[in-house]
Amino acid sequence: MVKKIIYTVLFAMVSLVVKGQEILSVDEAIHIALKNNYDILIARNDANIAKANNTMGNAGMLPNIQMGGSVIYNQNNINQVLSSGAENKYPSSNSNSYNANTQLSWTLFDGGKMFVTKNKLNEIEALGELKFKEQVLATMYNVIAAYYEIVRQKQSLNAINEVINYNRERVKIAQAGYHAGSLIKTDVLQAQIDLNVTLENAVNQQFYIDVAKKVLNKLLTQNADKEFEVNDSIPLNYIPDETELKQKLYTSNISVLSYQKQVDIAKLGYKEIQRLNFPKLNFNASYNYSKSTNNISSVFQNRAFGTQFGGSIEIPLFTAGENRRKISTSKIQLESAEYDLKYLKLQVNTDLLNALTSFKNQLQLLEIEKENNKLNKEYIEISLQRLKLGQSTSLELHLSQDSYAQSLTRLINIRYNLKLAEIKLKQLMASL
Repeated sequence: MVKKIIYTVLFAMVSLVVKGQEILSVDEAIHIALKNNYDILIARNDANIAKANNTMGNAGMLPNIQMGGSVIYNQNNINQVLSSGAENKYPSSNSNSYNANTQLSWTLFDGGKMFVTKNKLNEIEALGELKFKEQVLATMYNVIAAYYEIVRQKQSLNAINEVINYNRERVKIAQAGYHAGSLIKTDVLQAQIDLNVTLENAVNQQFYIDVAKKVLNKLLTQNADKEFEVNDSIPLNYIPDETELKQKLYTSNISVLSYQKQVDIAKLGYKEIQRLNFPKLNFNASYNYSKSTNNISSVFQNRAFGTQFGGSIEIPLFTAGENRRKISTSKIQLESAEYDLKYLKLQVNTDLLNALTSFKNQLQLLEIEKENNKLNKEYIEISLQRLKLGQSTSLELHLSQDSYAQSLTRLINIRYNLKLAEIKLKQLMASL
């Protein structure tokens, strides 16, 4: 009796805490994750880096302009002995020089490599955005799955509490029957044992709920002990269009689009390397200023300034096979990218078919288990009434309770698995 009172007080306290907690919806959880999740923030930074690198200057299309200058001060003590025997002494000789220049260098033609490079940078930027979207979808899938895992564990606790109520009713009936002489002492003991086991299951189930909440808090980048509550149900209103999913898979799936983009980048990289065999035409120009002074020279001051311009051409006649090696390597990399794309398409198609099969199977199981759950519930109600009338045994009621508990567990798991199949299909189609 003391243990029963302790468990009753414990669950009452848990219920009061839950009532005071904030209700977190799945949409709110997704919003928090998209704002704070570290994987998403890193993916966003990677995309921003690719965007920052996509410039005409980085592609080599713009000129480079540099400015420089120098100042040199010299102070020497000079002692000269001439061939005539004369001797000159300059105890303090100063000579100074000043230089400044501005230089411009511009590649006017490199076989079109700069334009190929710019297109490649465009594709790399686009790939960065695809990778970001891919991480967003992955995070959304994980958040939704973690959210409904908490719902599943909560529903399991509700199912255990329902069984607890049946066990308590069974204990009352067994005690009344024992006092009336229609049941034996072992029936009372077995009923109380079964009640204690389900009470222990409820305590363990609350631990599983706490663990599931910590998993979601981690995904939301919140403290592990952040308190919140979730909704009690798993909405199941999704009806997939199998034909449409198969038709649009390769044009909607972010992973496929990312790998296709990598193939495009590899093709441009191959073209970029091929341009190394073309001549390169450069234009150079500069403006120079120089000034020098010397207090012992016949020319006390010398100053010059003016412009220079011209051009140069570079023709790769022999590179010791280096260009050929780079072209060969780039071609192999392109082939590997194409193989990766083909393999990914097979994998994504398999994932789609598996998700569809899982969805259809779970949907069928759901209808069957709903009916089975009704039958088990009716069975346990009848068994309780039969026990009251002394027409049943404690073992029969124990078996009916166990069968009903298993049915509730299967029903909860089927709903959860159906939801997982739904969000997997939506992730594959980038429609989460």
